[in-house]
Amino acid sequence: MSSITTPDDEATDGADSVAVDATAQADGATEEESGDAYTFDDLSVVMGTYNEEEAIETVLDDIERVTDGRAEVVCVDGSSDRTPEIGREHGATVIEQEPQGYGVAVREAVLTPDRPVVVTTDCDDTYPMERLPDFLDAINDGADVVSGDRLYHGADAMPAFNRFGNQAFAALASLLMSERVHDTTTGMRAYRREVVQDIGWTENTGLSAELLIRPLMRGYDVREEPIAYAERLGETKLDPIEGGAAIAKSIVTVCLEERLRRF
Repeated sequence: MSSITTPDDEATDGADSVAVDATAQADGATEEESGDAYTFDDLSVVMGTYNEEEAIETVLDDIERVTDGRAEVVCVDGSSDRTPEIGREHGATVIEQEPQGYGVAVREAVLTPDRPVVVTTDCDDTYPMERLPDFLDAINDGADVVSGDRLYHGADAMPAFNRFGNQAFAALASLLMSERVHDTTTGMRAYRREVVQDIGWTENTGLSAELLIRPLMRGYDVREEPIAYAERLGETKLDPIEGGAAIAKSIVTVCLEERLRRF
């Protein structure tokens, strides 16, 4: 069974934490202990972008400020506005792609870098780039995937309908996986590169859920990290009804596929 750790787990499930720590110490598994800790020079921050000229400069400036300009930034872009030009002006690698949906762009983005740690984010300024050091610390502590939990603090900036939908998606995934997760559709996660390289990704609108479910059900060390969530800059591109149905379908499909592959 995979490992998923939350702040509440740390407070109430000390025995599991001790067991994990003991295993890491015995194996010499964590990068910090071995003296080979990842730094921002090993980090790629990737995103799919579509007509985000209102927000992309702020997001890229935040990444540069937090990482001292050392993190690589990759944008897979299908915009008709100035988003790609702004990205290049700020040093990002921009891969232009015909618009084919969220998952197609993000899948290209996560598979492009060759640095050992990949962080996904959205380009609408909703995610806190100042948490990048914490996500990197968790990877250095042995995590394979670090998933930002927007709902832990309430996500008041999120529209109420979206917040309810995200809670429902997490409940559905938890039921189907027999493993409690709190935010299946967050856009901010950190991955060891081998995780995203070794798994075949199939979903489009539901890719954000797939990027959590498959590693978790395959036994990777997945940890949820509470994060703040801000009001987005610019117009949302996802229809909440159509997109929500597609995400729910992806959750069911991916969970069933992962259960079947165990036999």
